[in-house]
Amino acid sequence: MMLLVSVIALYSCGAPAPGGGLSPAEGGWATSVTATNRPMRSQQSPVLTVGQTEGDLTGKDDKVIQAGVEYLNRLGGGTLRILPGTYTLQNAIHLRPHITLQGSGETTILRKAGSVVTPLARDSDWFEYGVQVKDARGFTPGGGIMLRSKSGPGDWQYDVLRATVTAVQGDILFIDRLTQKDFWTEKEATAATIFPILTAENVDDVAVKDIVLDGNRDKNEHINGNFAGAVFIQHCNRWRFENVAARDFNGDGFSFQVCDDIQFRNCQALNNADLGFHPGSGAQRPSFHGCTAKGNSLGLFFCWSVCDGLVENCTLSENKRFGVSIGHRDTDNVIKNCAI
Repeated sequence: MMLLVSVIALYSCGAPAPGGGLSPAEGGWATSVTATNRPMRSQQSPVLTVGQTEGDLTGKDDKVIQAGVEYLNRLGGGTLRILPGTYTLQNAIHLRPHITLQGSGETTILRKAGSVVTPLARDSDWFEYGVQVKDARGFTPGGGIMLRSKSGPGDWQYDVLRATVTAVQGDILFIDRLTQKDFWTEKEATAATIFPILTAENVDDVAVKDIVLDGNRDKNEHINGNFAGAVFIQHCNRWRFENVAARDFNGDGFSFQVCDDIQFRNCQALNNADLGFHPGSGAQRPSFHGCTAKGNSLGLFFCWSVCDGLVENCTLSENKRFGVSIGHRDTDNVIKNCAI
């Protein structure tokens, strides 16, 4: 005769709070785990602080902020909090996936250093790691550099390379990537310390909050918004900007090219030389809530084939040319409750 006995062991698991977890006031998952027999299955993202005199990392320039970004990137993402102060940038801040860059409001300012520009002294071909210039003063290792040569009569018709200087030897500037294009003297090729304040290519899921981006317009060379801006991102998706001010950039305030689901909430584009907000070619579902564009050449510029966007409760006024521009194959964008 066979006896089958079924034994069920019950352990107290405790019911989670509505929404899947306990609130921070209740101690969050830490309390839930220690008070019950639940496994620790929820990851907690790290938080790192950068400050000028205090914080996990201290400094006053782009290098300390970039160091914080790279440290968090190694851990899979997290929040980099930038304490109050004005940080002078010799290069762009290159953001990485799953990073939140959070300032302290109007007291955290990322300001671009003044630019220099010089003609190339000899032709540079598309497979080189350096260029010879007429005047190397103002270029430093670790600093941002932009190579440009004319490809047509318009101010957007350039071949452009954004890179970082790795070494300066006499009048030779070495860079961290291949030139990729021909930069020839007959096409008025130049090298300049032009770069965005915040930038990325092929990077998804980023948030930027509570910070001022200052382009230092009077001391910088003008650059078309197809190549740079206070914010310039390409092929990036699911970015969120909250309480971010882009001001006084000698070009665009916010420029995002071929990017989907980019959200702006309570952001400001102020006194930029060109476009305040520039959802670029192919951008899908951009959204703007409670944003302001004033003092720019143009407030909100829908580039080619921007679709399914939403602009609500925004102020797009007192710009030098137009409040809003809609162009080639832009469709199904909703603009409501705005002052234009």
